[in-house]
Amino acid sequence: MLVWERPEPPDRPVPAPLNRARIVRAAIRLADADGLEAVSLRKVATALGVGPMRLYSYIASKEELLDLMVDAAYAEIRPVGDGWREVLRSLAESTRQAAHEHEWLADLLGGRPQLGPHALANGEAVVARLDGVDLDDVMPMVAAVNAYVIGAVRREIAARRAERASGMDERRWQAALGPYLERAFATGRFPALATVVCDAAHLDADRTFRMGLDFLLDGIEARVAR
Repeated sequence: MLVWERPEPPDRPVPAPLNRARIVRAAIRLADADGLEAVSLRKVATALGVGPMRLYSYIASKEELLDLMVDAAYAEIRPVGDGWREVLRSLAESTRQAAHEHEWLADLLGGRPQLGPHALANGEAVVARLDGVDLDDVMPMVAAVNAYVIGAVRREIAARRAERASGMDERRWQAALGPYLERAFATGRFPALATVVCDAAHLDADRTFRMGLDFLLDGIEARVAR
């Protein structure tokens, strides 16, 4: 029986009240502060002031805890919109926002199927607004948007982590690598790339994400209109 279907044991007021929701909130606080490496049943128990074995009455393994954490994050992803394009855009943007608020989420999205109650409610909200789309196209459309979002947020969060680790933001990286690129482009071996780097608009992460999403949704729209 999956963790969301398994009844919780009766609450015991001493030495400390406990339930799955409280355990998951504590785990999320640890992960938000220090990443998934900071999450273990032992560390969560310490944060809650209870013995580790007590947690096993509620959660059988770290994998179950991670599943519950992801499902709690899905409660923050609330896609809205009247038509398929609006709801898919909302899905993309709200997923990205949740991943930026909980960096660890980007490491877990796209792995095992997420079938918790909040994830299922998220899927229902999206699919219900794809009424009129060919049935065989529904899941590939949603999967395409999810794949785009996962790739984009992982790139963005990897850049954020690299900046923290190195102490160098994008401007400093550009200043450090600029002379090398100038020398490389001066060889004449990379004319197309040199033109783009030197002459094209340099968009920030928000505009890059939204433009890429527009490209994807335009392609889906062309497919739906056929």
